[in-house]
Amino acid sequence: MRIGAPGAEKPVVRLDDGTYVDVSDVAPDFDETFFGSGGPELLRPVVAERVAAGRVARFAGERIGAPIARPHQILCIGLNYRDHAAETGQPVPAEPILFTKSPNTLIGPDDDVRIPRGSSKPDWEVELGLVIGRRTSYLDSVEEARDAIAGYLVVNDVSERAFQMERGGQWSKGKSAETFNPAGPWLVTPDEVDDVLALDMWLDVNGVRRQTGSTATMVFDPYVIVHHLSQFMVLEPGDLINTGTPPGVGMGFRPPVWLQPGDVVELGIEGLGSQRQHVLGPR
Repeated sequence: MRIGAPGAEKPVVRLDDGTYVDVSDVAPDFDETFFGSGGPELLRPVVAERVAAGRVARFAGERIGAPIARPHQILCIGLNYRDHAAETGQPVPAEPILFTKSPNTLIGPDDDVRIPRGSSKPDWEVELGLVIGRRTSYLDSVEEARDAIAGYLVVNDVSERAFQMERGGQWSKGKSAETFNPAGPWLVTPDEVDDVLALDMWLDVNGVRRQTGSTATMVFDPYVIVHHLSQFMVLEPGDLINTGTPPGVGMGFRPPVWLQPGDVVELGIEGLGSQRQHVLGPR
């Protein structure tokens, strides 16, 4: 986890809902350098030693930042849930659909989401995110991809559907407004996830359940995604990949339901924590 004011977050290791170990003296940030040098594994003995010595702190209402520093890139996979593809009326893709989000969309899990100027169709998407743990390219097999993943987290792939689908060009137009990628609250290492393809997912807007799903309906699992992307680009340590959303997005309702200023969005994934965002109007 990273806690503290925006731009001044401190890296910590969460022990439970109430306590953590401060590791900011040995890991200045959870960034490309940290992941590229095997940081998660190097922290294990440090944390164990500090817990044994009683060097444990209590959360005191600090802001929670995104669990990783701004990454080199945010890559996203579209239409990656069979039931979501069905609700949009589109065929299940034959291979992963790739688009990007600007890295400066990354915010904390409970930070405000701001609707951009000119928006008419702002939408939500609970997603499983994964973080790359080492420089990766041209993987020979899907199995190799397992070792390239540093951990998993909750993300909200906030979208502006009119920008995405009605303004021409790439989907990135509708994905890259400021605040459009809440992430966290924490990064969970793969050894702590029993089965990444059996995680329940949910999202509420103003207390009304909108998305209910499971990673079990993914078209392409995280390992296939990482292997596939490595054939086309170099994945850097700390890169974030958003792996798609289950059904229940706003554009899937008849009539569609769009985010409005004043809305409260809550979402989560089994074992990975939950988020809560207030929606603000344009600046």
